[in-house]
Amino acid sequence: MKKSHILIIVVIAVAIGIMVSTAGDASTYVNFDEAYKLASAGKTKDIHVVGQLKKDAGGHIVGIEEGADRVSFSFVLVDDAGKEQRVEYDEPMPADMLKSEKVVIVGSYAGERFKASKIILKCPSKYQEQSINA
Repeated sequence: MKKSHILIIVVIAVAIGIMVSTAGDASTYVNFDEAYKLASAGKTKDIHVVGQLKKDAGGHIVGIEEGADRVSFSFVLVDDAGKEQRVEYDEPMPADMLKSEKVVIVGSYAGERFKASKIILKCPSKYQEQSINA
């Protein structure tokens, strides 16, 4: 074999090794029932759950409570399957959280409550077509 062929095979083998080693760290979005099952099965890595903040009949967000330390807070998230879950977050509320379309929480269950270590907001697009009155 030529040296160039051996080099190409080595590069391909390294690339496959990297893909296989990182595939186990990949995370998918799950609902609260699946997240609870994963936590009960002993999964200690962070779980991603996507949902919306709970709203009343008038469309107003409900269920946000300030923590005792006045920095942390908790809120109720409704996943895509319709299940409501109280989520605790030990950091201040992210800016524009109340305006977000979707909320992705990253964390794990602690008993019956979900402890979020990170919150990712999916805000309405700034680039949606809007009518302009001239």
